[in-house]
This record gives sequence, C-alpha cells and structure tokens, in this order.
Amino acid sequence: MAKKPRPASPGAGQPAAAEPKPKACSILPDTVLGDDVALVAENMERILSSPSYALAMEDPALLQKVEMRGVRMLLELGKPELALLADNIVSTVIVFGGTQIVERGAATRRLFEARRAADTAPHDKRLAREVERSRRLLDFSRFYDEAREFARIVSIDNQCDDKRDYVVVTGGGPGIMEAANRGAFDVGCKSIGLNIKLPAEQQPNPFITPELCFQFKYFALRKFHFILRAAAVVLFPGGFGTLDEMFETLTLRQTHRMQPVPIILYGRDYWSKVVDFQHLADCGVIADAHLDLFSYAETPLEAWEQILAFHARPHPA
Repeated sequence: MAKKPRPASPGAGQPAAAEPKPKACSILPDTVLGDDVALVAENMERILSSPSYALAMEDPALLQKVEMRGVRMLLELGKPELALLADNIVSTVIVFGGTQIVERGAATRRLFEARRAADTAPHDKRLAREVERSRRLLDFSRFYDEAREFARIVSIDNQCDDKRDYVVVTGGGPGIMEAANRGAFDVGCKSIGLNIKLPAEQQPNPFITPELCFQFKYFALRKFHFILRAAAVVLFPGGFGTLDEMFETLTLRQTHRMQPVPIILYGRDYWSKVVDFQHLADCGVIADAHLDLFSYAETPLEAWEQILAFHARPHPA
C-alpha cells in the first residue's frame, strides 16, 4: 500500500505561512478612552448630530428611501384628507381638460409667433404644421372661457353654508384646469388643486385656494382624492392625460367601484371624433348600457343642469 506523501516543511522549498494579523478589537488603546473628557464630549456632539438620532418624521433622507414608499403614500393619502375635512368640503365637481387650451389672448400670441417663425422658413413643413396647430388651439380657446364660466356657476351658490358642496377640483395646472380654478376665484369661492410632481418643472396655477393646493408624487393617490368626494366629472377637450382620466372614471363606474356620478363630455364634436363609443358597443366589447354612463354638454349651464338633474333622482349603487 502506497504511503501518503508527508507535507513538506517550510524549509523544504516552500515559503513560510504568513502570521495571522491581530484583529482590530484586540489592539487596545494606550489610554482608557472613557476617561478622556474631551473625547467623550466630542462623541456626544456626534451622537446628537447623527441622522440616526433625528426623529423619523423629521428625517428627509429616511423618507426618501425606496423602502419608505409605503409611508410616503400614506402621507399623501392623509394630508389632503385632513385639510378637506377641516374645510368642511363634502362634495366636489371634477374638471378635467387639456393644458394647451389657454385663454384667447395667449392663444393669439402663440399663433402670431408660429406664423412669424414660419415666414422665416416658408418650406419648413414642421413650422407650417405648428401654424395649423396654433390656429386650431386658438379656436379651442372658447373652451377656456366656458370652463371658467362653468366653475363660476357651480361655485357661486354652493359655498354659503358651513358645509361646502360641489367645490371645483382640478389637477392644479395650466389650461382648462387654470380656467376652472379661475372661475371659482372670480366669485370669491374656494377651489382645490391636486398638482403632480413631474420631471418637467410645473407650478400650480395662481387661482387655487392656497390651503387647498396639494402636490403629489404618486398618480394613484392623486386619482384617489379626485374620486373620493366627486359628485360629478366634467371633461373638456384634452390629450393623453384627459383621456386617461376619462377612461379611469368610466371604468370605475362600469365596475361599480365608485359612487354614481354624472360623467359629462363637454363638446360632442370633439369627443365623438376622438373616441367612437358607439363602435365599441357595436363590436360587443362594451355593453349598450355602458353608453349611458356618460353624456354630452355644449354650454356651461347645460352641464350644470345635468349635474343637478342627476342628483335629483335616485341611482343604484
């Protein structure tokens, strides 16, 4: 039977094994640190200034951590709710609409600038396209005026009591949102703005009631507050954001996940071209009854009368 080779000794051509380094904790200081008054005082200052010692609610770095997302969402749920309760706001009327639909003066200036740019490069199709778009948006400025008038009508008779009904709420931004907040402002009434933090800089419009203007990080929580007290939803012409809000509301009503409310599409000509609802029903992807979830309005007063008529009759949950 072959014998196992004996390990070679360090002196037999192999380097000697390195001596293990002592652990840091085994190296004792030359003095007893706890008796060093200056060192102890310095450590006390470090304790008091350490982020770990700050109250959790006063630690911005902690609240911004990914692991704290649930806490941030809870705060966005609670903060507006407390403010709305404190102001005795019972119900709201949501006004949605496009950011690019501005008052006539601003729309006229935009068209003028587009034409001036196009005149410098007559063969630039992109600039010619911008002229056409600006011309259409000038025509659409009437919706700014009508959203403003609608908010005046809704607000003026419904904020006289201690409890406030039909308070106008918007996304707090420019365009149709600004017009609706401005209409309430015109008659000295309160309105709400649920603004959202976006990558591009965005400020709330200047017509929102200051203590009722909120900034959100999460779209989901913002939508929750839109729907929570809604007594009506009025959708003026708009783009992707307005379409998202429209379909969100229609889906919640279709599935009975929110209270019955009138959903009013303002401007039949625009909306019938953007979405062919009848085609959806004809194809069987929605029920014919789902076409009754919304209606159209052409004037501010007509939209308001539809809201009053809706709430004058009983509705199934």
